[in-house]
Amino acid sequence: MTLYDELTARGLIAQVTDEKEIKELVNNGKAVFYIGFDPTADSLHVGHFMALCLMKRLQMAGNKPIALIGGGTGMIGDPSGRSDLRQMMTTETIQHNCECFKTQMSHFIDFSQDRAIMVNNADWLLGLNYIEVLREIGPHFSVNRMLTAECYKQRMEKGLSFLEFNYMIMQSYDFYILYQKYGCNMQFGGDDQWSNMLGGTELIRRKLGKNAYAMTINLLLNSEGNKMGKTQKGAVWLDANKTSPYDFYQYWRNVADADVLKCLRMLTFLPLEQIDEMDHWEGSQLNTAKEILAFELTKLIHGEDEAKKAQAGAHALFAGVGDNTAMPATELSESDLEEGSIDLISLLVKSGLAASRSEGRRAIEQGGVSVNNEKVTDVKAAYTVADLSADENGFLLKRGKKKFMKILIK
Repeated sequence: MTLYDELTARGLIAQVTDEKEIKELVNNGKAVFYIGFDPTADSLHVGHFMALCLMKRLQMAGNKPIALIGGGTGMIGDPSGRSDLRQMMTTETIQHNCECFKTQMSHFIDFSQDRAIMVNNADWLLGLNYIEVLREIGPHFSVNRMLTAECYKQRMEKGLSFLEFNYMIMQSYDFYILYQKYGCNMQFGGDDQWSNMLGGTELIRRKLGKNAYAMTINLLLNSEGNKMGKTQKGAVWLDANKTSPYDFYQYWRNVADADVLKCLRMLTFLPLEQIDEMDHWEGSQLNTAKEILAFELTKLIHGEDEAKKAQAGAHALFAGVGDNTAMPATELSESDLEEGSIDLISLLVKSGLAASRSEGRRAIEQGGVSVNNEKVTDVKAAYTVADLSADENGFLLKRGKKKFMKILIK
């Protein structure tokens, strides 16, 4: 199976231009491709994870990734897939976020010996002269055609700012510069990026002539990536300080039954033959598949040792066996207790399992709270220092099936 065939079999490819040429480049390690990352936070999240996996997969086959950090485009914001105007960031915030991205990507992509490069489009976008851009780039874009792009049509209903309207031109210009400066011949992006990607391809062909070869390939990164990147509390981050390896593991352990094999194909590096054997798994076997998914992805981001700790912690919680030291924990001091005890509602609030006392009370009354794996329905339940420290591994507080916290006494 060729690399291109494998990408197809894994469900990654949605639509492409110039498929014959793309196959030739990708399969023979001749693709120099870029994926862009706008620095809207100080950490990448799992919405970026598919893009990182793709870069790693193609690099392993000899192709060269370019990680484009959007220090310039990040000052405008991409309207794609959004219904609201992105909040403007300061130059200092953008630069800080770019540095954080560089650190995280370097742990995932091999940048040694020119195997991959990382660039920031602020280097060429911030110094552009407006009149020169209008003269050089403007004639190659039709406003009527741009307005037919889905990313703009969605925003037109609530108001599309001129600021956002320029994003397609800026992204197209990125590809134009990368092609000339680094020999970048291919761009990858999500379904919502298709119009922007076509703009870049056409710009290169129109300005540099038929001999200037450029292609786009569109991968189904956005719909899956965005769904993966959000939970009830927000994004699942790749930074261990923002989302612990244990929480990261649990996120993937709790994917829907219908998504587990899709995620295994798209995101892991397990052989397709091994994943295909799971197609007929049902019931408890799907839980095994989820554990495999969670372990493989945690290992990719945080290393095998952390993946093993997270797996052991999950077994300790749900099976009552193993090491639970990797579980998320809340530390309390005796000063958090009143007259030597603390009520269960306060524990729920202090641990973050309930946003307020009223929410904690409702959770208890509805039978959704357990202490050390035993359901508690008494809203007046309280615990002493001795209760909280009876087990050296911690006092286990759980809300529902997926929210839990160890309570530790300093």
